[in-house]
Amino acid sequence: THMNRQRRARLRVARTKLSEARDEIEAIRDEEDEARDNMPENLQDSDRYTESEECSEAMDAAINSIDEAISSIEEAI
Repeated sequence: THMNRQRRARLRVARTKLSEARDEIEAIRDEEDEARDNMPENLQDSDRYTESEECSEAMDAAINSIDEAISSIEEAI
């Protein structure tokens, strides 16, 4: 069964929104990485530094999940 044109078009819009969200998350992650890289050495063993690393890792996971979602949508289109 082929998906109708309207549903495919809606999926393309959803894919675009996911892509935009991915780009925003990636930009935030990059900013977080830069902020962490600029932390003074005396803070590099701090809870704040560790939390920053964990946040970046979580954003990496979100980016990977969105990439997988986009791939799945493209298969459906």
